[in-house]
Amino acid sequence: MRLTELPLRQPAYVDLVDWSVLSLSEGQRLREFGLCEGASVEALHHGGIFGNGPIACKVGRMTIAMRRSHAAAITVRTDAQEDAA
Repeated sequence: MRLTELPLRQPAYVDLVDWSVLSLSEGQRLREFGLCEGASVEALHHGGIFGNGPIACKVGRMTIAMRRSHAAAITVRTDAQEDAA
């Protein structure tokens, strides 16, 4: 599932990042925040009107806000998905 679809406060792990849809500087910034395959993530809050704005995420021990388009480029897996596979 995409990070944008992850229920709030549900721990997950980054399974895949589609770096090709991000610009070089956007990808570099996300890497500097520790966002890479295998990193732990948790969606904390959906901002904006009707929750269509930026997403506040916990990446490791850091809380960051990212654009919804960036979050859509990130595929995550939960422990429940791993157990079902």
